[in-house]
Amino acid sequence: MSIRALIAEDEPILAATLARSLQRLWPELEIVATAPNGVAAVEQALALKPDVLFLDIKMPGQTGLEAAEELAERWEGPEPFPQVVFVTAYDEYAVRAFEQAAADYVLKPANEARLARTVERLRALLAARQGNGGLDGLLTQLQALLPAVAAPERLTLIRAAVGNMVRMIPVEEVVFFQAVDKYVNVATADSEALIRLSLKELLPQLDPERFHQVSRGTVVNMRCVSAASRDTMGKVVLVLRNRPERLRVSPVYAHLFRQM
Repeated sequence: MSIRALIAEDEPILAATLARSLQRLWPELEIVATAPNGVAAVEQALALKPDVLFLDIKMPGQTGLEAAEELAERWEGPEPFPQVVFVTAYDEYAVRAFEQAAADYVLKPANEARLARTVERLRALLAARQGNGGLDGLLTQLQALLPAVAAPERLTLIRAAVGNMVRMIPVEEVVFFQAVDKYVNVATADSEALIRLSLKELLPQLDPERFHQVSRGTVVNMRCVSAASRDTMGKVVLVLRNRPERLRVSPVYAHLFRQM
């Protein structure tokens, strides 16, 4: 049976080199597409449902880690989730982090001896895979590779424009932050306001004991979560104090709520 793979790499020469090496080492592997960035990789993976993804870590627009995170959120099946191999030029410290994770990695430029070991591992994983495919391994890997970045100072006040005024919102009053286009919506128990800041810039400034990211676009104040449950699709959903919204949790962050 043919195994189908998608390569996401923004450098065409490296993508072609990886594809040729894979075809020599794994003749029955079919390269169904080559994506130039993470955004295209997600859309092509959802459309083509490959068995294996080779994701470059550093790509314009969306990194390989961010693409994998989005794909984990959006994958509905019924096809098993693909096995994910990250392609990286990281230093030895980062490589150790990959080796402690569940899925595999390939250093750039791809060494055929190392790539041969990856192929052997992928063959074994695909032969033994269950209904969730490589999702469990990917989630373990992402949890290890998406570290929080320390900030020298924590935010205590959010300055948000509301009409002609600037509101000063104490951070502890925020129930959740949610990305909206180029802004972030700041939701308190009784109001909302927009700030022109990305979640990526905001998150390191928040107290990690209080605020947790629960999806690519949402950060929640854990003290404002009253319950966690599963919806009809099996996804974790948060019930909030003093807000009517139900916030869906990405599979990458579902482990934060297992005890709840």
